[in-house]
Formats: sequence, C-alpha cells, structure tokens
Amino acid sequence: MASKLSAVLAAAKSEHRAALIGYLPAGFPTVDGGIAAVKALIEGGCDVVEVGLPHSDPVLDGPTIQTADDIALRGGVRITDVLRTVAEATAAHPGTAVLVMTYWNPVERFGVARFAAELAAAGGAGVILPDLPVEESDEWRKAAGEHGLDTVFVVAPSSKDPRLAEVTAAGSGFVYAAAVMGVTGTRAAVGNLAEDLVARTRATTDLPVCVGLGVSNADQAAQVAGFADGVIVGSAFVQRILDAADEAAGLAAVRGLAAELAEGVRRR
Repeated sequence: MASKLSAVLAAAKSEHRAALIGYLPAGFPTVDGGIAAVKALIEGGCDVVEVGLPHSDPVLDGPTIQTADDIALRGGVRITDVLRTVAEATAAHPGTAVLVMTYWNPVERFGVARFAAELAAAGGAGVILPDLPVEESDEWRKAAGEHGLDTVFVVAPSSKDPRLAEVTAAGSGFVYAAAVMGVTGTRAAVGNLAEDLVARTRATTDLPVCVGLGVSNADQAAQVAGFADGVIVGSAFVQRILDAADEAAGLAAVRGLAAELAEGVRRR
C-alpha cells in the first residue's frame, strides 16, 4: 500500500504536473498563528506541507528562516506544538501530506520511538532529515517504518553518483534535491545545477525528485516543474509573513503566493 506522501505525489503526476510543496516553521509568528499559516498554504494550493521544527543551530536554513525560527523559539515553541501543528493541519485538510522537517538532535532528545509514534498519531506523513547521515539512520527508519512514516533525505549538487545511490536507497517518499550549494533563501534565478542533479538522482531511483532552495515566484516554479516531480518553496512564504502588517495580512499573503505557485506548477 502506498504511503500518504507517495499517494499525494502520484496524484499530482497523474495530472501531468509537479507537486507544490510549501514550508513554514511551527510557532511562527505564534503557535496558533503558525497553524493558521500552514492551513493557508494548503488552502492556496500546496499538495504537501513541511512543518519546520525551529532549531537554534541551523546548517541548511538561511537568514529568512533563521529569523522566523528565532521568533518561534523566543515565543517558547516546543516539539509538542510542532506535533499539534501537524495534527490540526491534517485534521482540517486530510488529503494533504504534512511532513516535519527537522534536524536530528531534537528527535534524538525527544526519543526516537516516541517521536515517530506521536508524529504518526498526529496524522503526519513523514520527516525530512537534512543532517542525519544515512549510515546512522537505521534506528529512525525502523521506528518510522513501524508507523508508516516516510523518511526524506537531501542530496546536493556536490553529491557524487555513488553517494546519490546510497541516499536514495535509504529514503522513501521523495528525494529532496537542493538546487544550489548553500543555505535556503529566495533567489533571482533558479540555479542551473538543479536540472543536472535531478537527472543524476533519477538515474539511481524511482522515487520522485523534488527541488528546493530558491523558488519564490510562479515563473521559477514553472521552470522547476519542467524537470522535477515537485517544487519546494519555503523562504518566500516566510518572508511574506515577516513583511505583513498583521497576522491577517500575512495569512492572505501566503495564501495568495501559494495560489500563484500552484498556477506555475500547472503550466504546460
């Protein structure tokens, strides 16, 4: 039986389009505000949502997401709030796959088996673990498998072909292809390394390959959708909330951007 994430991605493929995957950190701008923002992403047209677990020592997140994480952490966000965000988003939109994107340390501290069980109970579809080496992932993948959760790993343009094969063999759901070398953030142009990375990754796996890091508008989304199975957008959504005059304006802004991007991934 296909996982929830696989089913959602397959549904997008059956419509001859890439999936739209949106990211926002939990607890930003507040816990309740963050839950409303995640729901707004889905209402705008995201097929999959990544709920970020705010972290004080990021390695992948650029300044925009770091700012949002700092706001969430100063607000006292906890892992239980992240799980609540997943639960409420899933309850409101059961057809959407909701993932948690997190560094490994919080999961290890919370308890591997406990995190997997509680994420599954919240209706989560899986996790993205950008800093967990596949060689050290057996404990997590076993716990995730017991609860029907997918584990998404990240590959980069610097990844050599043998390493791509190792990573894709360990992962499930989809492969997160980082389009550029460096941290997250919107960019004026999508890096030309992305298309090559997608092609090299596809040569090692049948999993969908979704591209993130840099997409901020419908034209870029359409460009990436031309060669990838999914388009991942995070910093652009966060920036819309940071720029908004109030919470209502922020929700309208992210809902509107999601709609624009959803149009982009559907262009022929």
